[in-house]
Amino acid sequence: MAEPLRVEVAGETNVGRKRNHNEDNLAIFSEFGLYVVADGMGGHASGEVASKMAIDTLREFFSATSDDPERTWPYKMDRSKGYEENRLITGIKLANLRIFESAQRDPRQRGMGTTIVAIFAVVDGVYVAHVGDSRVYRVRDGKLEQLTEDHSLVGELVRRGKLTPQQAEEHPQRSVITRALGPEASVQVDTFSVAAQPGDVFLLCSDGLTSMVTSVETMEDILREADSLDAAARRLIDAANENGGRDNITVVLFRIEGVPEAADADADQPTVVGEKAPTAEEVDTARAPRAEPPPRRTAPLPPRPEPEAPRKPRRGRRVASLLAVLTIVVLIGVGAWIGSRAVFFVGTNSSGIVTVYRGLPFELPGGIHLYETYYTSGVPASELTAERRKRILDHRLRSKSDASDLVRKLEVGQVGG
Repeated sequence: MAEPLRVEVAGETNVGRKRNHNEDNLAIFSEFGLYVVADGMGGHASGEVASKMAIDTLREFFSATSDDPERTWPYKMDRSKGYEENRLITGIKLANLRIFESAQRDPRQRGMGTTIVAIFAVVDGVYVAHVGDSRVYRVRDGKLEQLTEDHSLVGELVRRGKLTPQQAEEHPQRSVITRALGPEASVQVDTFSVAAQPGDVFLLCSDGLTSMVTSVETMEDILREADSLDAAARRLIDAANENGGRDNITVVLFRIEGVPEAADADADQPTVVGEKAPTAEEVDTARAPRAEPPPRRTAPLPPRPEPEAPRKPRRGRRVASLLAVLTIVVLIGVGAWIGSRAVFFVGTNSSGIVTVYRGLPFELPGGIHLYETYYTSGVPASELTAERRKRILDHRLRSKSDASDLVRKLEVGQVGG
C-alpha cells in the first residue's frame, strides 16, 4: 500500500452561534494519510448520525483494505483511475449506501444525509474527493486557491453564468445542495489528483466557514499570520463566529512536510577521494595471467571391503519411517488449508449481520474454526424474508467473486425471492 506523506495537521469543529448541536464531523487518519470533513443534514436525530457514519465507514474500509489489499470491493474499479483514487471513491460510495440503508430501516432517520470532502495524501499522489458543498483549498506561496466546485444550486448557476460569485453569496437558496451522501442508493463522487510540494497547506472545511468568511484575502491573512496550524484553525472559526456563526463550522488543515523524489537510476557513481593510484608495475602485475597451481595428487583407493551379512532392522529405521509418514500427513494438511483459502461461503456473524467468510464452514474440537471473516455487509439477516435466508445463508461453498457479488446485490436490493 502507498505510504502517507509526512504532514503537520490540525483540526477543529465548532457548533457556531445559532445552532444548539453540531452535525459536522471531522477525521484525521494519519496512519492512512486520510483527512475528512462531513457536514450532516437532517436535524439533531439524524444529521450528526449521517456524518459520523460516513467517517466510520471510511475508517473501516481503509483499515480493511490496508490489512488485505486483495479484498474484493463492493464496487467495480474505474479503469481510467489508479488504485488509490479508486480506493477513495469506493469508500465514499460504501458510506453513501450504508447511510441510505440505515435511513430506509429507521423512519426517524428518513431524509438524513451528509456532504463529504476528503483528501488521501500518499507518496503516489494527493487525491481529492467530494460530494456536496464542503470545500478544499490549497495555499501555495501565500495564495489561496479553491480546488473543488460546490454541488449546490447556486454553484451550478454560477458555472452556467446565471449568477456571479458575489450574487451567489447572498442568494436565498444558497444552502440548497444538489448532491449528498444518503438520499439515494448510489452517488457520483467527484475526484481528481493535485501536485503537492513541501510547504503546501491544504484546507478542508464545511460551508459554515465559507458562508461566513467569504473574503479570500481574509482567509489568506489568517493563514499567513497564524503561528501554527492549530492557531490558524481556531482563528478561522473565530472569524466565522464573529461574522454571525449561522452554521456549524469545521476546519482541517495540513501542511506537506516532505515529498519523496524518485531515485535517479542513471546517476554517476561517487568519486573516491584520497586513495593512492596504483603504479604502472602494479597494473602490469594485476593484468598478468596467474600461474596454474600444481596438479593435485590423488591418493590410492583403499581396498574394497567384503560385503557384510544382512543385519536386522534397527529402531532408527522405524523412526525414519514414522517421520516420513508424519511429513506426508503435514503436507496433506497444509495443502487442504491452502485449498480452503480459495473457497468462500455466506452466513451471519454474532450480531446477525450477513457476512462473507473465507474457508470451510466447519469447527473442529477445541473451538478451532476452519474459516475467517472476509467481508461484513450492512444487512441484518432479520431484514430478509425466510425464503431469502434459506437460499442465501446456506453455507454453500462459493468462489470469491460469487459470494461477494451475491452480498453486494443484497446490499443494493437486487436479490429477488
